[in-house]
Amino acid sequence: MKIRIKGNFVRYRLTQTEVKTLAETGHLTEETWFGPNESQRFSYALKAREGINGLQATFEGGVITLFMPAEAAKHWHDEERVGFDNEAEVAPGISLKLLLEKDFACLDDTDEDQSDNYPNPNAACNV
Repeated sequence: MKIRIKGNFVRYRLTQTEVKTLAETGHLTEETWFGPNESQRFSYALKAREGINGLQATFEGGVITLFMPAEAAKHWHDEERVGFDNEAEVAPGISLKLLLEKDFACLDDTDEDQSDNYPNPNAACNV
């Protein structure tokens, strides 16, 4: 699972295995350690949640958690749907944009392991 944050825009990207795991377990978590102490850990999570219609997010205890509708999480791996998005007002005049996507293989050279990414639809030649 990858996260990209720019200002008030948060995007998660998931590999094929992660989308399947989400369907089976209802959650995913990643963490990055910047040192040996708990206070030097950055965590982000994705959880299925009943009773919501769109993406939601929280930031508590140093963890960013993105929530998606539970029913959508169960079936997303079987669908061609690329992702989900939502924009929520988090304070008067301040919006948080959320995006959750399947991670496609890059078309250019990269050192990153992309063996579990979704095939990039732009890689096929349309003749």
